[in-house]
Amino acid sequence: VQLQASGGGSVQAGGSLRLSCAASRPGFTLNVMSWYRQAPGKQRELVATIANGGNTNYADSVKGRFTISRDDAKSTVYLQMNSLKPDDTGIYYCHVLYGILNAWGHGTLVTVSS
Repeated sequence: VQLQASGGGSVQAGGSLRLSCAASRPGFTLNVMSWYRQAPGKQRELVATIANGGNTNYADSVKGRFTISRDDAKSTVYLQMNSLKPDDTGIYYCHVLYGILNAWGHGTLVTVSS
């Protein structure tokens, strides 16, 4: 599986962005699809996950502001980010579990200015 992420950019605090990550899948079922982020000088952290049944989980720091969704027909996971804060700045990576394997996207940069 290869993942292609897009949608990053620069916005002012309070703005919105929508990230997309499309997976090319060789016949596997995409199980859990996730977004992680890594801020400058910090470790990568989990932002949100969505299972193939639609169950979602979010980091406390983004609850109520971010929404993860998926379109299985397009093998794509989305992250709608609203009310962005400077602390949301970082490189956002998509991740997918399929079968017993997993894959990472290349990352897309999100910069939020105050």
